[in-house]
Amino acid sequence: MTERKSFYITTPIYYPSAKLHIGHAYCTTIADAAARFKRLAGYDVFFLTGSDEHGQKIQLKAAEEKVTPIQYVDRIVAGFQQLWQRLGISNDDFIRTTEERHQKVVQEIFRRIYAKGDIYKGEYRGLYCTPCESYWTERQLKDGMCPDCGRPVQEVAEEAYFFKLSNYADRLLAHIEANPDFIQPVSRRNEMINFIKQGLDDLCISRTSFDWGIPVPGDEKHVIYVWFDALTNYLTPIGFLDDATKFGRYWPADVHLVGKEIVRFHSIIWPCILMALDLPLPRKVYGHGWLIVGGDKMSKSKGNVVDPNLLIDEFGADAIRYFLLREIVLGQDGNFSRDALITRINADLANDLGNLLHRTLNMIGKFQAGVVEAAGPATEISVALRTAARETVAEYEREMEAMELSPAIKRVWAFIGRANKYIDETAPWALAKDPAKKAELATVLYDLAESLRIISVMIAPFMPATASRIWSQLGQKGSFDDVRLNDIKDFGALSAGQTIGRAEQLFPRIEIEEEAATAKPVMKEKPAKETKAEVKGSAGGGEVTFEDFSRIHLRVVKILTAEHVPGTDRLLKLTVDLGGEQREIVSGIAQHYEPETLVGKTVVMVVNLKPAKIRGIVSHGMILAASQGDGLRLLEVDMPLGSQVK
Repeated sequence: MTERKSFYITTPIYYPSAKLHIGHAYCTTIADAAARFKRLAGYDVFFLTGSDEHGQKIQLKAAEEKVTPIQYVDRIVAGFQQLWQRLGISNDDFIRTTEERHQKVVQEIFRRIYAKGDIYKGEYRGLYCTPCESYWTERQLKDGMCPDCGRPVQEVAEEAYFFKLSNYADRLLAHIEANPDFIQPVSRRNEMINFIKQGLDDLCISRTSFDWGIPVPGDEKHVIYVWFDALTNYLTPIGFLDDATKFGRYWPADVHLVGKEIVRFHSIIWPCILMALDLPLPRKVYGHGWLIVGGDKMSKSKGNVVDPNLLIDEFGADAIRYFLLREIVLGQDGNFSRDALITRINADLANDLGNLLHRTLNMIGKFQAGVVEAAGPATEISVALRTAARETVAEYEREMEAMELSPAIKRVWAFIGRANKYIDETAPWALAKDPAKKAELATVLYDLAESLRIISVMIAPFMPATASRIWSQLGQKGSFDDVRLNDIKDFGALSAGQTIGRAEQLFPRIEIEEEAATAKPVMKEKPAKETKAEVKGSAGGGEVTFEDFSRIHLRVVKILTAEHVPGTDRLLKLTVDLGGEQREIVSGIAQHYEPETLVGKTVVMVVNLKPAKIRGIVSHGMILAASQGDGLRLLEVDMPLGSQVK
């Protein structure tokens, strides 16, 4: 038997100074989707997350609440673990830096590097940011503040141990340049190269001004500084000290997934520690972007933090997972809004996926007494669907291996759209009326059931509970956990003669009008004739006053993405950049432009148009175009983003 290839992925270990927000959930959901896919592809996966529990900030927080530091972190960390369970996170271990197993690892690493001569005692005088647990030089400050969090720093002077980070600068730079994929995305890689080239100072790795931490072996008035403690967590659960076989199996890590604000610690400090230990470096450090709410990075101090538990209560875990992974391109910042979430649930989950499953099962129940019959002779249309299924699985595998999660989801949903179109093309209800078309009907319904089987497996990394529900409703036998990617590479593996399960609604449609009671905007879909007028404008006359015209706000925007609205020939969904803000709009220009030709165009947009729901998508504006006869062209301009058009 061939040994399975291993895959080790980690999230940051989160700091329990407060409850987690949706940004933390985003990071952990990315890692979970990657881990689930690798298991699906047959890998031996180890997925680690955890909590970083030491440091001055925790000690101060505990003192404020009149509890011990361990009592404080126990309560907060229990909330972390409960959230991951609710969100369907499939981590193999949860590391707490207060655990004895980790203390042993940290102290042994300190001893080894100290014995090598790369740790020495000195005096630290400089600038320290308590919230970030970071030391800074004067030149690194931004407007006199911490460059990471923007808060004040304080001067500190104390005896400390230092790690000779500077000894490894040239070796690290050579490694980064020789391994282009080591730091991703490329923008983060370039930032780190520039940071190293400015010169690396030796790293202060102990403190004496507080005692909530792991004692320095042999000098217990010092506690080991939080980053030296925290980063080594990745070695503890895989047997660094106590299981050489396990450690050899999983190290080096395949992916350290982190927020972009801590890429520096993971791609500079951590590799230098590993070099000092003569250990291989991780294969990849991936810095994901931030979630933006109301134009700002999510922050407790700004009051724009979104509680994922409340979202799960309202919409369910799989809907939240789907939105985060579908809406945000990995490595880039992404907008989070409740309205956009509801739109995705209604359009993608209720309409596209939910309707495909419900219609298929209802037709099998009505026309074939609930039994999936063997397919009859293939038709040109059925061959096209089966070819699309195979191509989708192949491209999905390629994108998921590259951690291109959002493109992979979009690809699956394009196939869902293709399957829905197959129903319209074949009209099973009409075939069922003609006994001579029984074999053709069997082909259509088999193809739809098999397509749903394949879809359920592909969505499993993103929406595990939903995938399992679809599997059960299709009447599939055995545990869904045993399914592998190879099971869907050939169309036609669905066993004929099996009885389907009961059709259940996956995602009830959310009526936006009902939100009026909570002061949310009421958005109703416009009739088709109004939608057309909105796009092309009206040829009607009538004078307007300057006051009327001044109420229309026109801005220069850049088109970032463009894609067809499923089920329509005329509509495109566009994402546009207003210069610091992104919006989605629906435009009826699909007959005049291919989506890929629009990306990068700088055009004019009405930004204060009342939002309208068109085909389940909330459109927040309108781009301007000129038309004559059957021709139409967007108004393109050469001006900076956000410029006002007067």
